[in-house]
Amino acid sequence: MTVDAICLMGPTATGKTELAIALCKRFPMDIVSVDSALVYRGMDIGTAKPDPATLVRFPHRLVDIRDPEVPYSAGDFVRDARKEILAIAAAERTPLLVGGTMMYFRALTEGIACLPAADVRLRKEIDAEAAELGWPVMHRKLAQVDAVSAARIEPNDRQRIQRALEVFRSSGRPLSAWQVDAGTGTGTGTDIEAEAGAARIVYHKLALGVTPRSLLHRRIERRLDTMFRQGFLAEVSGLMARPGLTAEHPSMRSVGYRQVWSHLAGECSLETARQRALAATRQLAKRQLTWLRSDDSVTRFDRLESSTIDAISERLAGILGSIDRSPKHGL
Repeated sequence: MTVDAICLMGPTATGKTELAIALCKRFPMDIVSVDSALVYRGMDIGTAKPDPATLVRFPHRLVDIRDPEVPYSAGDFVRDARKEILAIAAAERTPLLVGGTMMYFRALTEGIACLPAADVRLRKEIDAEAAELGWPVMHRKLAQVDAVSAARIEPNDRQRIQRALEVFRSSGRPLSAWQVDAGTGTGTGTDIEAEAGAARIVYHKLALGVTPRSLLHRRIERRLDTMFRQGFLAEVSGLMARPGLTAEHPSMRSVGYRQVWSHLAGECSLETARQRALAATRQLAKRQLTWLRSDDSVTRFDRLESSTIDAISERLAGILGSIDRSPKHGL
């Protein structure tokens, strides 16, 4: 059994959800979310989660499946996503994987390394070292032992620098070497064995972009300001009141949440938090674009072109073999 799965990827604020819904109106497709923040309950405004009415009409699998106190890993995602893909295929529909968490897409389509387990002691040592030297210096230390990972990680990306150093110091092997071991092939869609050989999933990768980059930055800023108007501060305040949830939980290290938490904790002004959140979101978009450029199997589309929906539909028609051209289904 071969299952065709469509991957709709792209940087934050490119309108992936809106386009995915339009495609679901044209094709018999079901959406699987590929977003490391949308998995968490209670994180709605700062993640731009689809509203309840939309989720009822167009269900998104792997949304609201964890409390924010409970970590969710790439390994968890691969297991859950494959289960949902096969369930959708069993219903004779096509899985549409939509999101911007490139690490999840990579783990799903290229395989996932069996990395060393987290080491709390090592993490504390690395954090203490970074507090004294700064994360850019820690990034240079990483480059000395794992140049490949360092080239992919921004000098101020604390979480990823910490993990890469932790893996190297605990195992003696660079993170990039572990990830190479997980590779399973390349092509128009990487073929991954699922469910112990019960199905072969072929991933067809489509990517949305917005050009020029300045337009994407403006879309990011408008969306962030909308989040604040909708009550982002109150949402984070409510999360801070949850017993056991701290700023160090992976959910609260998500872009936007980390900066707003810092403001509400009295560590910076609201405007400073906004500017930091804006800068962090732009850096996230930059990393997403870099990842997409590195993947030759991706078919790219400009989100702002009026013909994008039709161009993607033609591409999908070639894969899936059917299309409903009714005008009511347009964007």
